[in-house]
Formats: sequence, structure tokens, C-alpha cells
Amino acid sequence: MTGTVCAALVALLTACGADDPDAGTNGVGKLSAAQIEKRARQAADAAEAVRLSGTLVSDARTYRLDMRLTAEGGVGEVAAKGGTRFELLRVREDLYLKADAEFWAHREQEGEEPSKADREAAGKLDGKYVKVPPADPSYAQFSAFTEMDVLLDLVLALDGTRETGARGEVDGVRTIRVSADGGRGGTMDVSLVGTPYPLRLQRAGDAGTVTMTNWNTEFSLRPPDEQQVVDYGKKITED
Repeated sequence: MTGTVCAALVALLTACGADDPDAGTNGVGKLSAAQIEKRARQAADAAEAVRLSGTLVSDARTYRLDMRLTAEGGVGEVAAKGGTRFELLRVREDLYLKADAEFWAHREQEGEEPSKADREAAGKLDGKYVKVPPADPSYAQFSAFTEMDVLLDLVLALDGTRETGARGEVDGVRTIRVSADGGRGGTMDVSLVGTPYPLRLQRAGDAGTVTMTNWNTEFSLRPPDEQQVVDYGKKITED
């Protein structure tokens, strides 16, 4: 009789566990929305690497980006609305920009057709890594896409009263959602497996959706071969 009762209790407890939405998770689903967000931000701040991809609206311009980032720099591709596309590589303070001739020919024209001289100069940069000096006005603009802290601060911002949303999945990983202002202030999907990293952000005001993967996955950052590098200042201003 005792064995039967014990078996029944085990079966009951097992059944209860099967219905527990937090079974097998890291437990953040039991926390308040504010606590979940805090855990996610702490995990992101402590991470040494991440891959960030998706759309980002900044200063009324829409960008599609796919960047791998560390505290030492970043590498990846950025595409702006209208077809403009370029690659970025930053190794500590050294920033390199790679694009086709069409990008360089139109970069300073502000909608005007480039001249023959513009196109000839741009042809010398086609497919090359252009090293951008830190003093150049464009350095800060392009470097921002390679700054892990800068991008994460921009992407992970929510605005409004937080509340816990639905559970779901991002790339097969179980998640819990934090919504701000009913979703109007943005939503954050946080991993319920392992470290509670933020995995997807819908930014407030339809300012883009970004996915974050490869948290703490190491990768190497190396300067390009010297034969593939053109000095921005010397080549553009002296020719």
C-alpha cells in the first residue's frame, strides 16, 4: 500500500512538472518584467562578443546590418535604404571601409551625378579597404556601427511601463517577452535557456527589429592585407 501511494505521488509531481512553463529553464520567467530586463541587460553588459543583425532606423535613415562585435572592434556589412552597401572592419582604433566604386562616386554628391573625375577617383577605391583616419568627419559615423557598447545601448532601450509578455522562441531558443507601453515602447525577447541574453528587440516607434546571436562566441579580428588597403586621406585628397 505504501509503495502504491509513493508511486502515485511521484506520478502527480511529474505531471505537475510537465505543466510548469519554467521547467528546464533558467528561471527568469518567474521574475517581474523589470527584473527580467535587468538580468538581460546585465548579461549583455558582461558579454565579450555578439552578432547583431536586422534593421535599425536612426536619424530618419533605415539601415540593414549584420555585424559581429567585440570590445576590440567589429566586422560586418551595412546596407542603407536605396541600395547603398558597405563593409566595415575595425581593429581597436583602426577603421576600414570597403565598398564599390558606385558608393564612392556618389558619397559626396548629395543627389547630384558624379563627374568624370569623381568616377575615376572612385574607381581606385572599388573593392579596396579604405583606412579612415580618426580625424576624418566620417570616422565617428562609420565607427558607431562597430562599437559593441554603443549599438547595444541603442538597441536595448525600452520606453514605458514594463510588463511580461508571451513566451515564444527565437531561432529555436525558448524566450520570455518584456513589453514596454504595451509594445509601443518596444519589446525584448529574453532567453529562457542558459544565460538570459536578449535575443530579439523590436524597437519603439517601428525603429527596427534586431536579432542578437553568438553571444560570447569568440572570433578573430585582423587588419586586411596591406595590398588591399588604400589610405583615405592621401589617395583622395592628393589625386
